[in-house]
Amino acid sequence: MKNKLIFNKEITLGGKVINQTSQTFIIAEAGVNHGGDVELAKKMVDVAKEAGADAVKFQAFRTEKLIKSDVEKAEYQKTTTGEKESQAQMLKGLELNVEAYIDLKEYCNQRQILFLITPFDEFSLEELEKLDIDAYKIGSTDATNIPFLIKVAKTGKPILFSTGMCYLSEVQLALSKMALHNKNIILLQCVANYPISDNEANLNVLSTYKAEFDILLGYSDHSTGVGAAPFAIPLGAKVLEKHFTLDKSLEGPDHSASLSPRELKEFVNLVRRVDLFLGKEEKAPTTSEKHTRKALQKCLVTLTSIKKGELFTEDNIIAKRTGGNGISPIHSEKIIGTKATKNYAPDDIIVERIEK
Repeated sequence: MKNKLIFNKEITLGGKVINQTSQTFIIAEAGVNHGGDVELAKKMVDVAKEAGADAVKFQAFRTEKLIKSDVEKAEYQKTTTGEKESQAQMLKGLELNVEAYIDLKEYCNQRQILFLITPFDEFSLEELEKLDIDAYKIGSTDATNIPFLIKVAKTGKPILFSTGMCYLSEVQLALSKMALHNKNIILLQCVANYPISDNEANLNVLSTYKAEFDILLGYSDHSTGVGAAPFAIPLGAKVLEKHFTLDKSLEGPDHSASLSPRELKEFVNLVRRVDLFLGKEEKAPTTSEKHTRKALQKCLVTLTSIKKGELFTEDNIIAKRTGGNGISPIHSEKIIGTKATKNYAPDDIIVERIEK
């Protein structure tokens, strides 16, 4: 088997370290659900912060640089926004300008939540490079856009790389090209539809990624409700991304497939609880178990009277709960066949010295 591509195993985003033992990093994806309104976008920052997300993410694009004017909408966009206008016409109304990026980034700093953004074209990337962005998210639409991926990699900023609509070979190629310039990449499994059905979540792709690449993993989730993302954590995801909105009934392509403010909070709370459930990899009694262990696990006691010098046998000793006093029956083989060093009455705790 060929050597794996190797990336950095510890990446810092907004002052928070992401590694294999860190708390799951949660990105609240505002996307274009602000409808091009900066004040609405700020309200989304507030919701993300109050929900407990680590970052709130927006999208940067210049419609003319992104798409030809006559391209039809995706099917889900037709369902949510109708078929009268083109995809370009729809996107034009969702743009934010550079001043808006600056305003939102400053507002995120005030609210102490990380501002993240996805550049969708080279011109937008150049604009963002002037703003001291902490990291870039690459959307699935550019997962095969090798020239663009190389430009983003050359910025040296950490990259969150979504891979919806891709074949494994395409992911391999993209990572190999970016790795020449940047090792701070987090690889996100994603299925690019809005929303996806449950049988499309394909969380097991994370296992494929783990086998194929030596890299931090994440999951960008487009399933309905709290959805699939929390289940990605036991499979190795250290970053989760989820769309949210202020109101699912608002006009726009992504609102209906996004979490409400209440659902976003539930999502964050569940993810934090999953982190607690997973705990440590070390198998040892927990702090509370150490007390329970004394009360419930057994130690060796005498079943009959045993005189000094008499042999301990399977017939004259037994295990009982003793409050943690005595010798664990895990060492019974070291006791059986040895001579008692004192007289024992029935039900006495055995206090012989053994080599453990």
